[in-house]
Amino acid sequence: MYDQNNVHILVYVIFGIIALFVGKLVAWMNVRLPEEQKVFSKDFFVSNKEGIPKTYTCMLIMVILYVALLRRFGIGNTPMQNLDLVKFMVLMPMLVSSFMIDLKYRILPNRLNLTIFQVGLIFTFMYGMNNINLAKDMLLGMLTGAGIFGAITLLGGIIAGKEAMGLGDVKFMGAIGLYFGVSNIAQISLLAFFVGAIVSVIVLMIRAFILKSEDQYMPFGPFLVIGAVACIFLPANMVFIGFMALCGAISNQILRIF
Repeated sequence: MYDQNNVHILVYVIFGIIALFVGKLVAWMNVRLPEEQKVFSKDFFVSNKEGIPKTYTCMLIMVILYVALLRRFGIGNTPMQNLDLVKFMVLMPMLVSSFMIDLKYRILPNRLNLTIFQVGLIFTFMYGMNNINLAKDMLLGMLTGAGIFGAITLLGGIIAGKEAMGLGDVKFMGAIGLYFGVSNIAQISLLAFFVGAIVSVIVLMIRAFILKSEDQYMPFGPFLVIGAVACIFLPANMVFIGFMALCGAISNQILRIF
């Protein structure tokens, strides 16, 4: 084992510098992907990226997240010990882009979901070279993530006559299942539904009573991203433990009333 806290300050500086460039790339992705344009093109090098909306916001977010990842996983002595860190360094900018694009445009671009999936397969293969059971768990995570949200979409269409969940969310959960495995993808789903329910009620009340808006749609992708990011940094099974404790507290209060 290695000490996550025993990381030289220079390494944090290097991670911060890398995050600045990654943040500019995220801002570029947020412009190109909704328009179904290539991200890696000559336009990236000749265009004025300072004029891209929220460039500095993306840069700041990525610096915070990359430093937090380094703090969370530390630096190991072997490539396999650093694989979790590298995996989430690659995934994190795609999660941030998914959050921002879905929040603004209410879509999770197929190109972005496909890239998450393709990179996830590469990491699954790398983990499989060292631990085949871990690779199997990652593949089951993909099937579980896509299966849960695919079933919700199907049932929503049957019961309500409309999609309860967008197909982009189904593809997204299947793709990130490769990074988190079965148990973690279940935690992400649980946390996303819990946070989504609370935030949706608040936002819909504000729209209805303050803004007088009839728009009732809330994109679910941002809540999935929140669940995924939380799962990276929270201790294992903390979401399940917290949820069970909350359910126990609510049950006790109901029993006291009756």
